[in-house]
Order: sequence, then C-alpha cells, then structure tokens
Amino acid sequence: MDQPRLRSEKFSHSQEKKFMERTRYHAATDCPITATIDVIGGKWKPILIYLLLEGPLRFGELHRIVPGIALKVLSRQLKELEEDGIVSRTVYAEVPPRVEYALTEKGESLREIMLQLSQWSSERLLKQRAAAATA
Repeated sequence: MDQPRLRSEKFSHSQEKKFMERTRYHAATDCPITATIDVIGGKWKPILIYLLLEGPLRFGELHRIVPGIALKVLSRQLKELEEDGIVSRTVYAEVPPRVEYALTEKGESLREIMLQLSQWSSERLLKQRAAAATA
C-alpha cells in the first residue's frame, strides 16, 4: 500500500491520524524528515537550492545574490549539496576558470517542495511581518 502524502493528497483527518499512528519511530534518525533536513536543511542550503531552480549559476553570482554568506561557507554548502547529489559542479577549461552549479535530477525533484515552502512563507510569514510593520 502506498503511504499517503498527508493533506497534500486531500486525506481526511482520520486517515491522516491513522497514518501518523502507524509511523512511530524509535529514534529521530529513523524519521524521513530528519534525513531530509540533514541534506537540505540549515541556513543557506534551502536558499541555494531555491536560487538554482532558475538555472545554473556561477560561484560569484551565488555569492553576490546571497548577502551575508561568507565565501568559505558558500563553498562548503555547495560541496555538501554536491556530495549529496543535489547539485552538480561543472568546471570549464577557460582562463580565468569558470565553475557553474546546477541542480541535478535529484535536486530538481525538490522543485515542488521548494515552491510550496516559498508560497507558504509569502502567504503566512511575509504578509504577517508586513502587516505588523505597518501597525
């Protein structure tokens, strides 16, 4: 039997509750959410993935687009995303060297989730902050 995707497939509250009761974990590391957060979580990785949804970007472009990220941190985050198969790194034999980062097929599979997170934030957090600022 396929596991329901919780509410996103329009399951009733009782069906969702049954699913949640069936999926008890002995440790946090058994939870699929924990595994996902280990790969795409953190302060910078979701932002980098979101930016790469638009297409390949060079290292310098990413550094300019993401204010406040240190070069060393950007390099490490991209390396981790590459090791996890989310991002690919292409080096072009040019002078000066050109390196582009792009989402892999695995990274592209995050598109819907990232867009949903963006929409959720726009509707529930950013509007709320804007309203509070004008109050």
